[in-house]
Amino acid sequence: MTLQVLYLAHDLADPAIRRRVLTLKTGGASVTVAGFRRAGNLLGQEEGVRSIDLGSTQDGQFSQRIKAVIAARMQLQKRLVGVPMPDVIIARNLEMLVLAEGAASLFGGDVPVVYECLDIHRLLLDEGVKGRVLRAVQRHFAKSARLLITSSPAFVENFFKSKSGLDLPVLLLENKVLQLGEASVAKPEPRLPNQGEPWKIGWFGAIRCRKSLDILSAFAEKMNGGVEVIIRGRPAYSEFADFDAQVKNAPFVRFEGPYRNPEDLAEIYNEVQFTWAIDFFEEGLNSEWLLPNRLYEGGLHGAVPIALSRTETGRFVAQRDIGVLLETATAADLETLFSGMTDALYLDRFARLSAVDRSQWVTDADDCRALVDRLAGLNRNISLAVPSVPAVSTVQS
Repeated sequence: MTLQVLYLAHDLADPAIRRRVLTLKTGGASVTVAGFRRAGNLLGQEEGVRSIDLGSTQDGQFSQRIKAVIAARMQLQKRLVGVPMPDVIIARNLEMLVLAEGAASLFGGDVPVVYECLDIHRLLLDEGVKGRVLRAVQRHFAKSARLLITSSPAFVENFFKSKSGLDLPVLLLENKVLQLGEASVAKPEPRLPNQGEPWKIGWFGAIRCRKSLDILSAFAEKMNGGVEVIIRGRPAYSEFADFDAQVKNAPFVRFEGPYRNPEDLAEIYNEVQFTWAIDFFEEGLNSEWLLPNRLYEGGLHGAVPIALSRTETGRFVAQRDIGVLLETATAADLETLFSGMTDALYLDRFARLSAVDRSQWVTDADDCRALVDRLAGLNRNISLAVPSVPAVSTVQS
């Protein structure tokens, strides 16, 4: 039988939401997505996926998002008319976990809920009243959940195990590149810049770190054409004073807009030699613990990661000896690094990166099926042979 999944999404325009839906589809599930709209709907034209608009929310507007969740909860019965009885409900982020309980009750029976949390919001880590209240809300609405999905072991160690108060089995789904169909990604080739051309650093994905933009802009200007910074993805405009103006006025920095993941990855990463794998968005908290999409995308396509040694990303890079590690990341630090960058140094880093087995970077069809089987095993009413999985487990994603 086909597993029926109701996926509750916090942002229908988020490429990571689309990738998870495609993962579930590739694994054999039938997926209905209900979510909030911030900047369009990437799933609107996705074949075989029904998407339901629950209203609009805005980046950085916490109170507005609370009101939107309350409004959506009151309209759930109307919005979910005609949706097939789900075998499992996945709630992406805390705001959707609040809705999952209501959705499950509408369908009656014992529909298992999965809490998917791939970022730890700074308010959840607050030691004051706001943080305690938000963690209590999370504990309350996670009471009926049967599984927690997260993307970095550091999230488990630094929050879920020690601070959240949740008692759920954990499934670790790293932010790996989804391989669609049977076509395999070609093994990357080194791409030394031609005579007179700059080294190129790609900063791709969710663009939300104002400090990174300041550092990279100042660094590129210092290098005076020796390095070019290429930005692609979805800027969180609420996090910048004026993103477009800053990029326009920054020499040797250009923004090339959004891209499709995974369809466009080979093209955009083959243009650069290095991946900016540093994030200061929630410095000392979430930014220290995450393993970002761009780490896996760049790894698969041979773009050498630049990372901070103190972070989980830095530890990932150090354990595999595959990139460039910095103790601090200032414009001056980067100027020192790239003033000494040679063809031989780049080729050595590239060779180490390209020697890593591609399974480190890729989610394939077998991984997708394993995920769907794991989810099916949560529902007692599904007769499906599912292998025993330990409380903390890993499925490629």
